Amino acid sequence: MPTRRVVQVLALAVAVVLLGACSGLSLGQQPTTPPVVVIVTATPGQPPTAAPGATAAPVPTELPTAAPGPPGSEATATPAPEPATGLLQRVRERGRLICGANADLPGFGFYDRVRDDWSGFDVDFCRAIAAAIFDDAEAIEFVGLTTSGPRERFAAVRSGAVDVLIRNTTWTLGRDIAGLAFGPTTFHDGQTFMVRTNARISNSADLAGKRICVSRGTTSEQNLVEDFAARGITFEAVRFDDESQLYPAYDRGECDAVTSDSSQLASKRQTLAVPVEHVVLGERISREPLGPVSIEGDEQWRDVVSWVVFATIYAEELRVSQENVEQQRAQSDDPRVRRLLGVEGELGQGLGLSNDFAYAIIREVGNYGDIYDRNLGPRTPFALDRGPNKVWNLGAGGVLAAPPFR
Repeated sequence: MPTRRVVQVLALAVAVVLLGACSGLSLGQQPTTPPVVVIVTATPGQPPTAAPGATAAPVPTELPTAAPGPPGSEATATPAPEPATGLLQRVRERGRLICGANADLPGFGFYDRVRDDWSGFDVDFCRAIAAAIFDDAEAIEFVGLTTSGPRERFAAVRSGAVDVLIRNTTWTLGRDIAGLAFGPTTFHDGQTFMVRTNARISNSADLAGKRICVSRGTTSEQNLVEDFAARGITFEAVRFDDESQLYPAYDRGECDAVTSDSSQLASKRQTLAVPVEHVVLGERISREPLGPVSIEGDEQWRDVVSWVVFATIYAEELRVSQENVEQQRAQSDDPRVRRLLGVEGELGQGLGLSNDFAYAIIREVGNYGDIYDRNLGPRTPFALDRGPNKVWNLGAGGVLAAPPFR
């Protein structure tokens, strides 16, 4: 037994010496390049039968195919599938934009059945998108949507029944991760209450023990429950599935107060039997960023919607309005104005639009201030103060701003 072990040791030593001679390295010398280490794994299943005294070599598993890289980077990579037709292309082929809107919220979204005409702040942003795509703000079809029921707004977006939803909709995390893509905030709002002027209610604390009307399944309902619970205020919530039921019920006296975004309350106040008998409280229990909504996953379409909104804001920043846009386009030497209106640069092409898409928006619909004043401003029945809804450089407290067009 000792003799056999000596022979094995001597054989091993000879093999090492021969290996060193073949490689040109002496014992203890390190190679000038790092060794290649190959990790192999035995293939699952029955291993092959090995000869007696021999060790079966492991069979390496096949490496997974690398993800496709830039063109030419991987000759064996599987080609990526052709992308589905984008929404912008489908809208163009259809010849009109389909926009989901509110049909019964004067000032924001309202359908006049007698005149067969849509109007409102949100409606005008729908028209701005149509103008950017078709150079025509009337290349559009409106669909009246609700917060619940068969014409529920988010279902219409997800199913593709509408291309974009602009309907006083609050941007929340839960909605953003549920297959929806939100664009820039077009209206900074907050939730409050409308009460009767003779009710001796001046703030939300005075609503303890009162009946409060609210729309079911909205952020208004959630805010009401959470805010009052946090402050220990007890109340009775009277829930309605649709706004068309909510305000008539309040007007009939079924509730002591009705709650929603302040802008909606100001609008609905005008529809009550005697508007002057009701007042909207100045207190806010939430912040509500309202804006456009489209389907998740189409980044080009989301960019189009977003930059249409930004164009209206940036135009007001630069004092380019519907009234002076032709003059500005012909005479302005300001490179910012010239880029915005497509006189210089090719920014629109990157969006899949014409380079003068912003010019078409302002000519057809106006800048942000034009849109606001026409629908909600001092010459309207609502006379809503712009508050935070002013561009940053033209009014104290304004928070509206657009990324530069460059």
